[in-house]
Amino acid sequence: MAASSVASPLCTWLVAACMSVACEKDHPLKSSMFQTPKRLSRWAKRRLQCSNGGVDYFSSGWISSFYGSSIHNLMSSCLAFEPCEAYSSSKGLSSSLAFFGDNGFSLFGSKSSPMNHRQRRMNRAAHSDKNMAVAVKPAAEVTAKKKPLTKQRRVVVTGMGVVTPVGHDLDVFYNNLLEGVSGISEIEAFDCAQFPTRIAGEIKSFSTDGWVAPKLSKRADKFMLYMLTAGKKALADGGVTEDVMSELDKARCGVLIGSAMGGMKVFNDAIEALRISYRKMNPFCVPFATTNMGSAMLAMDLGWMGPNYSISTACATSNFCILNAANHIIRGETDMMLCGGSDAAIIPIGLGGFVACRALSQRNSDPARASRPWDINRDGFVMGEGAGVLLLEELEHAKRRGANIYAEFLGGSFTCDAYHMTEPHPEGTGVVLCIEKALAQAGVAREDVNYINAHATSTPSGDLKEFQALIRCFGQNPKLRVNSTKSMIGHLLGASGAVEAVATVKAIQTGWVHPNINLENPDQGVDTNFLVGSKKERLDIKVALSNSFGFGGHNSSILFAPYK
Repeated sequence: MAASSVASPLCTWLVAACMSVACEKDHPLKSSMFQTPKRLSRWAKRRLQCSNGGVDYFSSGWISSFYGSSIHNLMSSCLAFEPCEAYSSSKGLSSSLAFFGDNGFSLFGSKSSPMNHRQRRMNRAAHSDKNMAVAVKPAAEVTAKKKPLTKQRRVVVTGMGVVTPVGHDLDVFYNNLLEGVSGISEIEAFDCAQFPTRIAGEIKSFSTDGWVAPKLSKRADKFMLYMLTAGKKALADGGVTEDVMSELDKARCGVLIGSAMGGMKVFNDAIEALRISYRKMNPFCVPFATTNMGSAMLAMDLGWMGPNYSISTACATSNFCILNAANHIIRGETDMMLCGGSDAAIIPIGLGGFVACRALSQRNSDPARASRPWDINRDGFVMGEGAGVLLLEELEHAKRRGANIYAEFLGGSFTCDAYHMTEPHPEGTGVVLCIEKALAQAGVAREDVNYINAHATSTPSGDLKEFQALIRCFGQNPKLRVNSTKSMIGHLLGASGAVEAVATVKAIQTGWVHPNINLENPDQGVDTNFLVGSKKERLDIKVALSNSFGFGGHNSSILFAPYK
């Protein structure tokens, strides 16, 4: 009956508080909107009379407020009064609270069931004048006691690791970029004579020795091996030795490394084996094909028990992972995060899929010059493979262990074009919105950004739309310099954002930005005054922006700056 009208233990407490007002002999509340419910028995009415004053609660409207009004009306009535002293006494309370489940009907649904732990706790709270007062004070006073704002935790980059077509060592990788060395060549992993595209940023020589257990190396997909290797290299670069590792609170260390394509080779091999029999399939084909398993395996190897998952947003995967990893640190959930991306899709099904999309360059006769962002003769992007991992760390945590700090993460953002699966928005609205949100989130002025590592994949429409968006946001800064790492390594898909973030941080550390190779005849509408030329340039970077976009209209922007 009445129990069906009340669903929350909070209501029970509020009723106890509100009913105390009725103990006053001259109760001021008389309202036509509170009427006595006819369905209640005379016994229930008698039980609800105050032992001191004999006041009928129905004539006062308290119980009817449960039936004829919303809980808002109840609270509005209750909050106008203080509890009476007589009702706060144990005698008055015990006689009037009998209907809460001891002897009368229960607000929790049973007429005679004993009170549970929560009900007993509510009754004890009702005994306290102090607690009762809190329940009936105006909401403004209650909400005034907010937790004081704390200073935002700063995030810094203390380690980096890469596996790329131009080098697997951090310094070798960036020195090759500065010298304009191309990692694009003919594909050697399989016979691709039947394909119109036969070039890629393929990793020719790669060893997991010292980084990954031999047994796992034989079974796992290359995307996972690249990820594990780059992740451990980032730790080594960050000075996380065995001694340091033993002192870390591993519950506050996490791994967030994603992949756009996952274990395509393992999955493809499983399909081929299934043509014969399921008994021929790799028993690990399912876990080794999923995009999250690289992060999981790395965390298991390290014993890191903090946040562990992956994000897959096509070519924007790495930036999404980096941004979310940084947010875990900022919110105080972790002190260290390994983050980034990895992909290894240069196999027949991967190459064939992008050929079918008509997205790839067919400049097979001159591979090193095939990836040419912003050049009028670009004819599509060049596939690449590899991994990039950053070690992000809370500033004070890094300082306590004496870590080398490369740069500071300032903030970032992500948006969606909500326009097309593969084509960018013709007005670049999603990109502009993403950049503006990143600047606002980081508290950075437009004029402070003087270096941009652009997404620039060497596609006809994508390059131009991104450049136009950049000029809309930063065109008033004549000192702005823009380049594209993809001109040398190709498009590493889900790993591209992390590898380019590494290049951005290395530019901050060294003071040198790498060139744009193959930019021989700039497209119309591309202002070369903002683009880095064919040679590396010296630049005192104030704030750097790293952009990454993906199929599905995913946009992401990250801001880094020198640590001061």
